[in-house]
Amino acid sequence: MKIAINPQKTQWREILKRPQVNQQQLSEIVSQIFDEVGRDGDKAVKKYTHFFDRVDVEDLLVAQAEIDRAVNQIDGELKEAILKAKENIEIFHKAQMPEVKRIETSPGVYCWQEMRGIEKVGLYVPGGSAPLFSTVLMLAIPARIAGCEEIVLCTPPNKDGTVNPAILFAAAICGVDKVIKTGGIQAVAAFTYGTESIPQVYKVVGPGNQYVTAAKLYAQLKGMAIDMPAGPSELMVVADESSIADFVAADLLSQAEHGTDSQVICLLTKEKLLNPIKTAVLSQLEDLPRKSIAQEALENARFLVVEDFHQRIEIINEYAAEHLILAVKDPEVYVPKIKNAGSVFIGNNSPESVGDYASGTNHTLPTNGFAKAYSGVNLNTFCKQITFQELSTEGLENIAPIVEKMAEAEGLYAHKKAVSIRVSQKVTVI
Repeated sequence: MKIAINPQKTQWREILKRPQVNQQQLSEIVSQIFDEVGRDGDKAVKKYTHFFDRVDVEDLLVAQAEIDRAVNQIDGELKEAILKAKENIEIFHKAQMPEVKRIETSPGVYCWQEMRGIEKVGLYVPGGSAPLFSTVLMLAIPARIAGCEEIVLCTPPNKDGTVNPAILFAAAICGVDKVIKTGGIQAVAAFTYGTESIPQVYKVVGPGNQYVTAAKLYAQLKGMAIDMPAGPSELMVVADESSIADFVAADLLSQAEHGTDSQVICLLTKEKLLNPIKTAVLSQLEDLPRKSIAQEALENARFLVVEDFHQRIEIINEYAAEHLILAVKDPEVYVPKIKNAGSVFIGNNSPESVGDYASGTNHTLPTNGFAKAYSGVNLNTFCKQITFQELSTEGLENIAPIVEKMAEAEGLYAHKKAVSIRVSQKVTVI
C-alpha cells in the first residue's frame, strides 16, 4: 500500500498508475494464438486450454446432460438468490428499451429510429478460482431482452474438465444457446474466426484479465465488435468523517480479492481517517479465504489524503474508476461533478457488492481509465439502432431545394439528380 498526503498535481499520474503487464510480450502472445486458432480451429483451442488451464477437454461444447446435472447440484437457497437477482437485473434492463418516436422534421418528412438486436453474440465469463456466474446474468439477460438470436458463452473449465454448476444454471435460466469449455485469448480468437465447435459471432462481450482484454482489442483489428476494454477490477472509495472504517475496509478488500492485478484506491478528506481504515483493512484481510490474492493486490493499493474538494473531484475524474463509492456525508455535492466512472455507489449503505450481484445494474464496466469514453454493459450493448425516413410528395418538394443546393456545392450531381428527377416526375404517395 502506498500513501500520499496532499500530493502535487504533477505527481498524480504516477500515483494513479495501474498495474501493467509487458504490452509488447502480451501482443506477441495474442497474435500467435489468434493465428493458430484461425488456422487450426478446435485443435488450437484445446491446445491452449491445456496450456493455460492445465486441463484436457475432449468436447468443447457442454452437453445437455452436464447442464441438467448442474441444475440439480445447485443449493436451493443459492438458486433462489440467483433467480431474485435475475428478476432485478431484468427489471432494470427492460426499462432501457427505447420508445419508437416518429418525428416530422419538416412538413411531410418523417424520420425515426428502431432497435434491432445483434444476431450473434459471444459472452465471455471468467472462471478459474472465482467462477463468476453473476456475469452470466449480467450478459445473457440484456442479450435476450435485446432480441439476440444466437447467444454463445465461453468460460474456462474446472480442473476436471467440467464447468462450474452455478455458471451452467445461470446460463440455462437466461436462455444461453451454447456453453463452451474454454477461456482466455483462445476463446476470443474462436469467437472471431469460428471453429468446428464454436460459432463465429458479430460481437464479443464480457470482462476478463489483461490477456482477455488484449485479445478483445486485437479482435477489433480483425473486424470484431466488442463491448469495451474491461480488464482487471478496480475500485475507488471516497471517505470523510461520516464514513465507517470497517465498511470502507470491506469494500476495498472486496475488489482486492478479485485478482492480484486488481487495484483499490482510498481517497480521504482528512489524514486522521487514514490509520483507522488501514488498521481495519489489515484486520479483515486475515480472515479472507483469498488472503494471498488480496494481499498481493494491496501492493497496488493507494491511500490518498486530499483535503481540497476540487482536487478530489479532479482526481476522481482523472482516475475514471470502474467502481466509485461515495462514502461521504454530502454525496449530492459530488454526484453532479462526476464525469468519469463506470458505476457509482452512494452512501454507507451502498456497497459495491450489491451492484456486482443483485441491485439490477450491470457489473460489466470499463476499467483502466476507459470510463472516460465508454459506458458499462447495458441494453444498447446488444443492439444497433437503424434509422428510417419516409417522405410524402409534399415532403420531397419541400426539402428538394436544400438537398439540390448542398449536393451541387459538393460536386455530387448524381445526388442532386436523385432528388430532381423525382420532383420533375412527381409521384403521388398513397
